[in-house]
Amino acid sequence: MRLMRFAKSDWVMKAPIAACAPVVPIAPVVPVAACAFALLALVIGQLSALPASAQNLRKGEITASDTAVGRVLEAPVNARPVAKKFWWDDEWFEKGTLNVPNNYEVIEEKISYTNPADGTDVPAIVYRPKKPGKYPAILFQHGRRGLDKLVQRLPRRMAARGFIVLAPDVYAARFIDAFPLTHDKVTEGDVNAGIDALLKRPDISTSKICLYSHTRGGYYTLQVAVKFKRQQKDVACYVSFYPHWQDPNLSEPMQVYRYAIEADSLSIPTMIFIGEYDQYQRRRSMETAVKSMKEEGKDVRLIIYPGVGRGFDFRPPGVRTLADDLATRDSNMRMARFFRRHLAKWMKK
Repeated sequence: MRLMRFAKSDWVMKAPIAACAPVVPIAPVVPVAACAFALLALVIGQLSALPASAQNLRKGEITASDTAVGRVLEAPVNARPVAKKFWWDDEWFEKGTLNVPNNYEVIEEKISYTNPADGTDVPAIVYRPKKPGKYPAILFQHGRRGLDKLVQRLPRRMAARGFIVLAPDVYAARFIDAFPLTHDKVTEGDVNAGIDALLKRPDISTSKICLYSHTRGGYYTLQVAVKFKRQQKDVACYVSFYPHWQDPNLSEPMQVYRYAIEADSLSIPTMIFIGEYDQYQRRRSMETAVKSMKEEGKDVRLIIYPGVGRGFDFRPPGVRTLADDLATRDSNMRMARFFRRHLAKWMKK
């Protein structure tokens, strides 16, 4: 894309502006990230210096889209080869054919199971298609807010794709209030026992399960897969939305600059979903862990949705954005395909 210069000058500004360099050239680069608003104000103030274009409403009138900043920001570009765009679909792009999701009416069943380590009864909800039959098995683990009404939508949506989903409520089991600051490690055993309860169900069609979680639930399922060694026998894949991939009891520097060492030992296929505007202290550890896993040749994919932040998949209707909904629908279908692919070879005969 050709960058436009001002008619009488190659410079955006010649006087200092707070947080900006005193002189910033437009060409060959446009360093707008550190002081975008200041630069935009200057550009708008100098619109009359730009030549007219076919986009103008009247002769001699300049619109924002004809400015240097407008040209740069009008359309993001992804110049990777198509073969490296994991989301690319020729059938859709060339022929207009869309993947049609499986849709099932969902029923719920409240159950409880026992953690044999200390005899604790763990309440849980089982979500499954109403249509009789056997379906692949998923364990969903809630995060810090617990298994409230907003969060219950997540396992329900996955059951609507044609899965049996067990959602343990480990806070209710231990009388822990929602949004705890500290992490009680005994609750990890409650999640681990949930795998056994799920595998014993006569209505599941697979001999292994996949793990699905969000926020701190991602730490629970990481521990179950690695520390409890369930990935070696009972778990086929791991999916988490913006997981808290660090021991919540560790210090702040460890939260920001390190990730849970168990991530280095996660060997099953893994998919992580986050938003572009996720919290820095969480995003840094996730991205660092994924980078390390990729360098080790692990089967891991990190998907970052533009225009959304943390909680995009369960934010309530009153505050949801179009970007939230687009990201949620795409991730739901993408996750369902991921689960089916990795559970296919574990179908019971």
